[in-house]
Amino acid sequence: MPAAVLALTAGAFGIGTTEFLIMGLLLQVAADMQVSVSATGLLISGYALGVFVGAPILTLATRRMPRKAVLLALMAIFTFGNAACALAPDYGLLMAARILTSLAHGTFFGVGSVAATSLVTEDKRASAIATMFIGLTVATLLGVPFGAWFGLMLGWRAAFWAVTAIGVVAFAVLVILVPGDVGGNEKATSLREELALVGRPQVLLGLAMTVFGFAGLFVVFTYVQPILTRLTGFSEAAVSPILLVFGVGLSIGNVAGGRLADRGLGRALIGTLAALALVLVALAAVLSIKGLAVAFMFLLGAAAFATVAPLQLRVLEAAGTEGRTLASSLNIAAFNLGNALGAWAGGLTIDHGLGLAALPLVAAAITAAGLVLAIWSVRLDRPVPSAAACPAE
Repeated sequence: MPAAVLALTAGAFGIGTTEFLIMGLLLQVAADMQVSVSATGLLISGYALGVFVGAPILTLATRRMPRKAVLLALMAIFTFGNAACALAPDYGLLMAARILTSLAHGTFFGVGSVAATSLVTEDKRASAIATMFIGLTVATLLGVPFGAWFGLMLGWRAAFWAVTAIGVVAFAVLVILVPGDVGGNEKATSLREELALVGRPQVLLGLAMTVFGFAGLFVVFTYVQPILTRLTGFSEAAVSPILLVFGVGLSIGNVAGGRLADRGLGRALIGTLAALALVLVALAAVLSIKGLAVAFMFLLGAAAFATVAPLQLRVLEAAGTEGRTLASSLNIAAFNLGNALGAWAGGLTIDHGLGLAALPLVAAAITAAGLVLAIWSVRLDRPVPSAAACPAE
């Protein structure tokens, strides 16, 4: 892959770390801010909703700006927002800082996905997207477990200061490696035309399958720390190594999903979403068994991130060349709406007395809805046989 794609991966690593960091610090933040675990989980929902709102607004606001300038401005917002998180004196200001940070997320991945595909040949587009999203998987593989350990040792605020430093480094890498004319061959499209393109039925179906397909992961992953400590019986110190196992699964699944999508997008969509739903069902049965719980955390990571490249490429293809930047950002927003939906559904499940053990089954049901949408979307692609093609009786 070109060095510029790897630079985008570095930016994705920073953003992915701050998105998922709070999951490994849920109990510490709840205790320090004197709020419930489910209320702390809303810091994830708030971030995700900020992405959902900010992605289309910032994408449209920056649509005429050079792509590299947009990427650098977004990384600056990200860095400042994490410093604000580290300094937040109370829950309300921490939530506000999380939302500020989230504004950079959707447009960075949306613009970055389009930039990555412009740097490679046609047959490598899904793999280029997957390479950029390796930043997210490495964030979970290394950034989140390290952040959880760092927060446990030095306090959760220190973890946010560390992510602020990552933002500074990522900004420098983008300055050095991303060409100034990246994405410069995009055709100028009017706002009305671009909005019409992302309003196509297949684009809307793609966004919906992203929301529901990915939400299942966050029903479980938002509450992974209390699940592993209170239900499976691990110590808090064991959570970081288990998140490392989960991150290895993410890395493998992300690469596999990109390759599957390059070979056959429809099959990849249906296959990866079906695999994620099945893993979630099986996870419900093994959470009380430590060894199997760790193994299925690996499988959960692999199945979840195998869906990312197919879901992103589906929306890009459905929108066409002229609508791809806005569609790409909207799909990142859809991923994060799914994150918010999952975190909210998980908190609702806990607050209504079903308990942590019910979370994987609730997650599987939500992901199954995304699978149904994927099957419907792929069927709509198939040409309807004409009457002349039907054999005579």
